[in-house]
Amino acid sequence: MDRIDYEIVRCLEEDARLSFAELGQKVGLSKTPCWQRVRTLEKHGLIRGYRAELDAERLDLRVHAFVHVTIDSARYAQFEAAAASHPAVLQCYTTAGQADYLMHVLVGEIGELDQLLRMQISRMPGVERLTTTVCLKTIKARAPLTGCVRP
Repeated sequence: MDRIDYEIVRCLEEDARLSFAELGQKVGLSKTPCWQRVRTLEKHGLIRGYRAELDAERLDLRVHAFVHVTIDSARYAQFEAAAASHPAVLQCYTTAGQADYLMHVLVGEIGELDQLLRMQISRMPGVERLTTTVCLKTIKARAPLTGCVRP
């Protein structure tokens, strides 16, 4: 990835609705070469897709929680499939440390979180223990990945 590719992904990460002409103008290319570079970045999997960023609070989803999950290691494949398919699980990571997984879940209210934890996540395959941290206030929800990459 050269400097121009870096600028393209930085601009698209900031505003994926830019036209190729606008994007090209920002990175110093005409429309067609800009389009070709974007297609190449997509083809190589650097750009995985485009989506709208929704406001969770306006959708009445106000309770973010982080759930550390310890499981019976013989059931990891079934657990991962259940976590990946659950609509309230925004993210799920394997971890090194006291727990096996870290889940980020999002629900409307504390009662829903209680229900999610007791009636759904605790019953996923192999779950032995849950430890939950409830988010009180979001300081930084998402940062551009290009901030982590050197041009």
